[in-house]
Amino acid sequence: MLRTLALALLLANAVYFAWGQGLLAAFDLAPARQSEPERLAQQIRPEAMQLTVPETAPLPPSAAVQAPPVPVTASIPAVSCLQVGVFTQAQARTLRRRLQASLPEGSWSFESNGDSVRWIIYMGKYVSKDAMNRKREVLQNMGLPFEPPISPVLNPGLSLGSFASQAEAQEALGQMNQRGLRSARVMLERPELPSLWLKLPAVDASLRTQLDTLKPQLAGKAVQSCA
Repeated sequence: MLRTLALALLLANAVYFAWGQGLLAAFDLAPARQSEPERLAQQIRPEAMQLTVPETAPLPPSAAVQAPPVPVTASIPAVSCLQVGVFTQAQARTLRRRLQASLPEGSWSFESNGDSVRWIIYMGKYVSKDAMNRKREVLQNMGLPFEPPISPVLNPGLSLGSFASQAEAQEALGQMNQRGLRSARVMLERPELPSLWLKLPAVDASLRTQLDTLKPQLAGKAVQSCA
């Protein structure tokens, strides 16, 4: 039994050897040939591979021109006109010294925005409207202009002119007296009301910071845009 199995195995090896060597090709029993030209042609040979870099086509003239650089606009600090007020003459004198020591010269000023003083040549008060009308007729006959006073406390009465100073009013009254005017006198109708504004016409961020440090000296006045 063992001899038969060994003989069969030996025979099988001989047949496989003959098949592998192509000795049985006449019987159409042979392995596929690896040396066929068509198979070799299909093999990849890494040693024959070359890296090819495609040429870049030149850009057209219009595309080759670089776009002009975008201009960089420097930031311009915002400048505004500011004012603070109102201050009396005494407050302005004290604050002026602080401003001279803290702010650039020429960056600020005090401006008067109050009503100016007003002197008038006055006649009145009259006890009745009839008495005032009689005086009006006298003034018309003398060719002297007149009008009601602006101040309500002087009505009913008549103003024969307004002046910026007492001296001007007195001089005008003397001329009227020469024409026969009587019972008229010079009066202060409106005293000068101190109304000073601190004005800063061109305030940038730096000057605004300096102004903020002076707030304790502004007597509680608000900083606002110029009108």
